[in-house]
Amino acid sequence: MDITESSVSGVKVAALKGRLDTATAPAAEGAILGMLEGGSKVVADLAEVHYVSSAGLRVLLKAAKQAKAGGGSFAVASPQAPVREVLEISGFDKILSIHPTRDAAVAGLA
Repeated sequence: MDITESSVSGVKVAALKGRLDTATAPAAEGAILGMLEGGSKVVADLAEVHYVSSAGLRVLLKAAKQAKAGGGSFAVASPQAPVREVLEISGFDKILSIHPTRDAAVAGLA
C-alpha cells in the first residue's frame, strides 16, 4: 500500500492506494493516527483503494474514535463501489463521515 500525505485548506489528507487489509492495516493506521495527533482534521482518501477487509474497517473506526476523543475530526473520501458496499453492509456508513470526493470531505471538515 502506498500512502501519500498532503494538506488542503488546513485539512490533512492521507491518500491510500492498494488494498486495505491485514497486511497493510498497520501502516495505514500508523499514518492516519499520526496525522490525527494534536486534534487535527484528517481525510482518508480511498479513491485508489479497491479492497477493504475487517482489519481495514478497524483502522477507519479507530481513526474516527481517536479524532473524536482528541478534539479533531475524521472523514472518508471517494470510496470505490466495492469499498462503499463494504462500508454500507457493515453499517460504517452510519458511523463514519463519508463523502463522494476529496474536495467534499475537505469542505466538510474545513
